[in-house]
Amino acid sequence: MVFVGIMTTEADIDQKTGANVSTLFTATMKTAACLRAESLVNSLCRYNFSDNYTTLNADVRYLLNEIVSSIIAIEGICYDMSGYTSRCEAEDMINVLRDGVLRGMGILRGKKVQDFINGA
Repeated sequence: MVFVGIMTTEADIDQKTGANVSTLFTATMKTAACLRAESLVNSLCRYNFSDNYTTLNADVRYLLNEIVSSIIAIEGICYDMSGYTSRCEAEDMINVLRDGVLRGMGILRGKKVQDFINGA
C-alpha cells in the first residue's frame, strides 16, 4: 500500500524515525497513524485543517507537517524499539519529537495565531 496523508509525507516520517525503525512499521500503519494524528490536531485546535489544507498559507502547512510527522514518528519508534542502539536512544528521540509536537500545538492553539491562520 502507498502512504496517504494530507498534512505530511512518508519521507518526513522516515527522516524522523531514523534508519533503525522497524521495517514492520509499514505504509499502511503510517497511514492509519496519520489519520489519527490529523484528527487529534484538528480536535485539539477546534479547526478542521484537513478539509481546508490547500487554502492555508505555507507557514501553517509547514507547522502542521512538523506536528503530524512527529506524532507518527513517535508511534513508529514506540512500535518496536529493538532496532535502536539502546532503549535510551529511542526514548531520547521520542522526547525530542514530543517537545516539537507540544511547541507546535502551543503555537497553533494561541489566540493570536488563530487570527493569522484564519486570515491566511
